[in-house]
Amino acid sequence: MQIRLPDGSQIELSGGATALEAAAKIGSRLAKAALAATVNGQPVDLSRPLQEGDSIGIITEDSPEGLEILRHSAAHVLADAVLRLFPGAKLGIGPAIADGFYYDFQLPEAIGDADLARIEDKMREIAAAASPFFRRETGRAEAAELLARQPFKLELLRELPPDEPAIIYANDEFTDLCRGPHLPDTGRLKAFKLLSVAGAYWRGDEKNEMLTRIYGTAFPSQKQLDEHLEILKEAERRDHRLLGRQLDLFHIDEEVGAGLPLWHPRGALVRKVIEDFWRDAHLANGYDMVMIPHIASVDLWKTSGHWDFYRENMYSPMDIEGQEYIVKPMNCPGHIKIYKNRTRSYRELPIRWAELGTVYRYERSGVLHGLLRVRGFTQDDAHLFCREDQLEDEIVGVINFVLFMLRTFGFDEYEVYLSTRPEKSVGSDEHWERATAALEKALGKAGLKYEIDPGEGVFYGPKIDMKIRDALGRAWQCTTIQVDFNLPERFDVTYVGEDNQEHRPIMIHRALLGSLERFIGCLIEHYAGAFPLWLAPVQAVLLPVADRHLDYAEQAAARLTREKLRVEIDYSKESVAKKIRNAEVDKVPYMLVVGDREEDAGTVSVRTYAEGDLGAQPLEELAAEMARQVEEKE
Repeated sequence: MQIRLPDGSQIELSGGATALEAAAKIGSRLAKAALAATVNGQPVDLSRPLQEGDSIGIITEDSPEGLEILRHSAAHVLADAVLRLFPGAKLGIGPAIADGFYYDFQLPEAIGDADLARIEDKMREIAAAASPFFRRETGRAEAAELLARQPFKLELLRELPPDEPAIIYANDEFTDLCRGPHLPDTGRLKAFKLLSVAGAYWRGDEKNEMLTRIYGTAFPSQKQLDEHLEILKEAERRDHRLLGRQLDLFHIDEEVGAGLPLWHPRGALVRKVIEDFWRDAHLANGYDMVMIPHIASVDLWKTSGHWDFYRENMYSPMDIEGQEYIVKPMNCPGHIKIYKNRTRSYRELPIRWAELGTVYRYERSGVLHGLLRVRGFTQDDAHLFCREDQLEDEIVGVINFVLFMLRTFGFDEYEVYLSTRPEKSVGSDEHWERATAALEKALGKAGLKYEIDPGEGVFYGPKIDMKIRDALGRAWQCTTIQVDFNLPERFDVTYVGEDNQEHRPIMIHRALLGSLERFIGCLIEHYAGAFPLWLAPVQAVLLPVADRHLDYAEQAAARLTREKLRVEIDYSKESVAKKIRNAEVDKVPYMLVVGDREEDAGTVSVRTYAEGDLGAQPLEELAAEMARQVEEKE
């Protein structure tokens, strides 16, 4: 039979030949590297028989698809190991995820991270046996019999579409309900590591039972695994929750409430610096500032559509004199109400209104994570009202503004996505098409490469999402730009055109940094707490050698303060070496030692967190240089 290859060429195989035999026909090296295949665009096991005219591609371990299959197979080996060690365990689900895999279990006894080594040893035993993964399509009754002791699997089995077969994978003693594909055998699993134990509700629903989730990761080689584990170790060192306490920036108090951070003076100062820069940049880019209340009538959210489409993320209404109010989850309806306060002319458009608006969303406790996922946060929000002939240029302007902001904070690597219409949405096809086209054209004009993210738009319109990459190469979702024809219709938003008739403006929703909480958490981890000079809460600390040098230290501090630098003096009785160590723990950018020689010469001995000892420098020159660095935001 003839089989077509990705380059359009064909190979001849005997009837019933498998994908592995096709790989061997192409080349022995390819067959050795093969993990799975694609047949007519669908991923399949290497053991899958081929048919006349099939198009085939070979999936190897050095591809994203191969890595996903490797990790999915590792999850199956994990489940096999747990069942052997904990008879009676019930299986949830076990997918591959971005950096590894997990499997959820209902276990007969509690386990913790200390148990991972024992489970990992059993996984190695299973991998060493090189048991083949066998795929079988069965009827529902047979599948139910095979999974009779697995209630969660039976629940998933019952929910399969009637026209779909039940697919069973088995290796040695282990059987699972799974679509696959998998590795040819467990022996192909060479480098893996179990990482942690956590709790997870069955199917992510807090009304369901809490299961035990075991996380792990797997790579094609031990070298790649070791490199990844080093990155995880560095990520742990940079954890913003640990650094937040160490640097006295913020904390979360359970008596106040989960997901509600309390900002300490130094953390609040970092926020102020960011907010001041944000406001100045917006005013310079043609925005005006607005402010709206923290609560609003339920009727407002019914008009906007949030009550129907977003209610599960909103807090319960509160009764105020017989009227129901809700703490706001969004700022956009309030900005629309300001727009509608009076008649608007086409000459006023575009209108750009910005607000650092605090919102409140019901996030489940299981997803809360330091500053990165909270229940009350401040969006760097803005809404633009424009005519359709202005839409494309306004989006381009927002994109350029985004790039300026992110680069100022030290981010110059991005992933850009165009998110299209979701299943649950409002508005006409025509509006969605026009909005999506405007975003596509703007991305083209801005010269940004992007990927389509199907169905991930918001309910009222498509959007551009930008993910920044930090110092460890991790992606963080911050920026979003959304085009909205829907809310102007819902609120009957209009402007008077040149023809003296009413017309409907288009809204652009945009957040450049996302939420300040999340962005600051990202900044802390990106810089490992060692902020650049312009952002550091304390920019310099004076370290007098002895008490007799305190007067000079205070004079030097006053001189630096005149340059609007944030300066402290270490008045402790510690040695200079200990004072330096303390300042380094606090990650202060400049440590300035003053003693007899410095006082006599009008200098300071400069030590920086980044470069160490730089020697003596005239105080006047240092003050000017530090002021320049802050001004230029180096």
